[in-house]
Amino acid sequence: MLLRHQHAGAYADCYATDIARAVTHAEFVEAFYTTRLFKAERFILRWLASKPSSDAQARQLAAGERDTFAAWTVEGRAPGQLMLADFSGRTRSWLMVGPVEGAAGTRLYFGSAVVPGKAAGDGGRARMGFLFRALLGFHKLYSRALLRSARARLASGGG
Repeated sequence: MLLRHQHAGAYADCYATDIARAVTHAEFVEAFYTTRLFKAERFILRWLASKPSSDAQARQLAAGERDTFAAWTVEGRAPGQLMLADFSGRTRSWLMVGPVEGAAGTRLYFGSAVVPGKAAGDGGRARMGFLFRALLGFHKLYSRALLRSARARLASGGG
């Protein structure tokens, strides 16, 4: 699901971590969106973008019972995968679970895609803007922190 956006010219990244137990996709999605770190993002979205959300809604999203959550709408679901698009249509968030090769446990994946915008005065060519380039380092750190936070929540029995 993430590769489709990368092949279309979007920036895409993917981070993975392993956990030494079986984790369902629904457990991972719920844990990811209910960590303390992600709750801070939810708080910001609630106040700055009028996009409130709750832990109950995160559980419903994880269970496939809802297609919207805070600033995102489900773009696609597949076994073990979820792709969300933000309300602007410029970014995607992707969550996937899979087996760990040669070991017991689950590999947790989190990726993002940022769709380039059309640059005014540049012949309408799609390109990433200054803000994207300026925030890319933070985005990479934050993405890894979100994944670590979800893994820690799952390892502690939360999720």
